[in-house]
Amino acid sequence: MSIETSAALFEQVDALTENGQLRRLSGAFARFIASVGASSPQLMVACVLLSELEGRGHSCLMLDELADDPSGQLGWTGEEWRALRAAAGVWPKNASAWRALLAGCDQVWPVGDLDFQQPLVLDGERLYLRRYWRDETLVAEAVRGRALGGVIASDEDASTADVRHWLDVLFPHAARGGGTDWQKIACAVAMRGKLGIITGGPGTGKTYTVARLLALLFATAGARQSGLRVALAAPTGKAAARLKQSIDSALDDLAEKVGAALPLHELAARMGAARTLHSLLGARPGTRAFQHNAGNQLEVDVLIVDEASMIHLEMMSALLAALPSTATLILLGDKDQLASVEAGAVLGDLCHNAEAGGYESETLSYVQSSTGQQIPESYAGNGGPIAQQTVMLRESRRFGGPIGALALAVNAGNAAASLQVLRDGTDGKVAWIDPAQSSDLLQLALAGRATAPGGYQAYLKMIKSGAPEGDEIVHLAWVKSVLNSFETFRILCAVREGEWGVAGLNDVIEQRLQTAGLLRRSGEWYVGRPVMVTRNDYGSGVFNGDIGLTLPDPARPGALRVYFSEGDKVRSVLATRLRNVETAFAMTVHKSQGSEFQHTVLVLPRDSGGMLARELIYTGITRARDYFTLLTPNGQVLLDAIAQRTQRASGLRTLLGN
Repeated sequence: MSIETSAALFEQVDALTENGQLRRLSGAFARFIASVGASSPQLMVACVLLSELEGRGHSCLMLDELADDPSGQLGWTGEEWRALRAAAGVWPKNASAWRALLAGCDQVWPVGDLDFQQPLVLDGERLYLRRYWRDETLVAEAVRGRALGGVIASDEDASTADVRHWLDVLFPHAARGGGTDWQKIACAVAMRGKLGIITGGPGTGKTYTVARLLALLFATAGARQSGLRVALAAPTGKAAARLKQSIDSALDDLAEKVGAALPLHELAARMGAARTLHSLLGARPGTRAFQHNAGNQLEVDVLIVDEASMIHLEMMSALLAALPSTATLILLGDKDQLASVEAGAVLGDLCHNAEAGGYESETLSYVQSSTGQQIPESYAGNGGPIAQQTVMLRESRRFGGPIGALALAVNAGNAAASLQVLRDGTDGKVAWIDPAQSSDLLQLALAGRATAPGGYQAYLKMIKSGAPEGDEIVHLAWVKSVLNSFETFRILCAVREGEWGVAGLNDVIEQRLQTAGLLRRSGEWYVGRPVMVTRNDYGSGVFNGDIGLTLPDPARPGALRVYFSEGDKVRSVLATRLRNVETAFAMTVHKSQGSEFQHTVLVLPRDSGGMLARELIYTGITRARDYFTLLTPNGQVLLDAIAQRTQRASGLRTLLGN
């Protein structure tokens, strides 16, 4: 690459960076690649795009997109893309030409050739950063191996007759309306091998199902029953606490129905607390490595992971490496929710065709033998090995009414039906506010809306009234009530920056509450401040995404503690020990995953730049339990988002053969 070409190219890269169209890291990465071998301007452009797409959640760069026009994925104008492309000179016309060019670059390893540990990997029609190729390959091999193992019975596997007996005990009633009992089928499918994937929307009974699956595994464990090691995990502390609470409740209810036939209280007591994935794997401060890995695997027989849509590619790779091949892995999640913030959309790739079923004849026969259920013929097919271990729960027992109708319409990409639900709003469960200014939002933040309770004044008034006199138990009960009050309402944002983003809204909401006399800010820390942890802090025992409330320390006058709710338990940390936190009156939709609020307000910006998609809208809606309010100064942003699906570049589906 000539000096003149290099200067012109990086001048365009720097201009895009200054305009906020590129991360500085993307240009720096391309310069690094240029420094480690002979390079072409076309390779430099590919490196810039590859790094930028990785920062936006893609695990690779598709060569056909590179040959065509990737500006849509990047939120660029056509002119910006053409200027960068022109600076590179001659442009390969198609994916084949790109493959030939890249295969001849010193910094690229074409899979199948001699490997010199180059930083870039070319696998088929996909260009990777090496670590993402490694993670994607490991995930594909591990998941596919577990799925294929399901068709071969091992000495430890329960017999079909045992599975049928216990499923009839655990599911004594026929499905509502005499239809297919997908919950029962999900349990049977998970018993077939060492992998079970259960997906479904809110209220479809994922934890209800997995509690019965646990009971089934326990009942059929034989001599291993007394030592069956079960671990529960989720990406965030809140999601982990909810998983444990839900499973404990379901097992308690089930124990009463089953009686002495199965000692489920013993199983529940032995499971222990649910943990974050970082905690489960033994995260080490200052490194991406974990204590548990392929050389030091987890001591577990059954691992259940909730909110699997939030698990990024690198974490899933680490989890699968640390899990013994003899252990059963159960993944729970809603495939239609937002994918992880970091690279990868693993659950979406695993479940991409779950609606269709794709069950082969052997699976259909096994399900009928083990459950007495007949999967409808419309779900038969040749879906591949992962599909045989995947079950989608299709009936919501809780999430109905206008909120459910709105979520379904958005998920289907039906803008007209979505608008109809929003504009109807006859029972007040759903509302659309088109504000001329932020004062409408501030009123919501203070006291909700006329037909929907909410706002932050309720919990702040409890704090202002003060904790009741009494011992530590009395104080803890008051803290729980304040936390529960705060958790009934939340404002969710689609973006971080700007007037309608997290940063701007937290400031104006804080000012409005102070004006109302509900809080008094005298510095960074003040009584009533809700905070979100933004980085794992192993010393304090708090993790990225944890949300707590700042309250007076009863043991130290003048000191403040931040209290975090974990199911039925509460833990606290001195405010002065928390370094990486931000105020959380408003939070991003991404950070809300794994949570549920009685009244949820979703705020969309005036202009999204075409970067919002229906998964974000759907996820925001499904955080609402009883009331949902949409607030946007520009209705077109909603329509554009509903029309757009998130498409993350990945080779995982290809590698899985699914």
